[in-house]
Amino acid sequence: MPASPGEAAPAAPSAADTAYGTPPCRVVVCRDCCCGTPKVSGDHAAQTARLRAEVPVRVSTCLDVCDQANVIVVQPSAAGRAAGARPVWLGLVNDAYATEDILAWIRAGGPGIADRPDILDLYAFTPPRRAAR
Repeated sequence: MPASPGEAAPAAPSAADTAYGTPPCRVVVCRDCCCGTPKVSGDHAAQTARLRAEVPVRVSTCLDVCDQANVIVVQPSAAGRAAGARPVWLGLVNDAYATEDILAWIRAGGPGIADRPDILDLYAFTPPRRAAR
């Protein structure tokens, strides 16, 4: 229904909202010099496709934590950020079971909304601070 004069029209849904519903979180996957290459075991294309089937995914160049390859960063939803959550860095995510554990946590609400499952504590790490250039 069109908006009445003087009334704001409803916002059109974003591409992410249309494809995923309202996404609870977003995910960044590192795919560069180590992550996502034959240097690290796993089906990287399948992992990225599986994540994309449920959440918006951004593929990044090197995140400078090659010793943790494959790296996935789970960014909290707006509600999670409002609750004080920060992005959660997960490393050594090299099998489908770990990917499914991450997706289950995201479906439950992700950072700031749902407690991180104990199994993901095995993958969580604090990235080193980058030096000012």
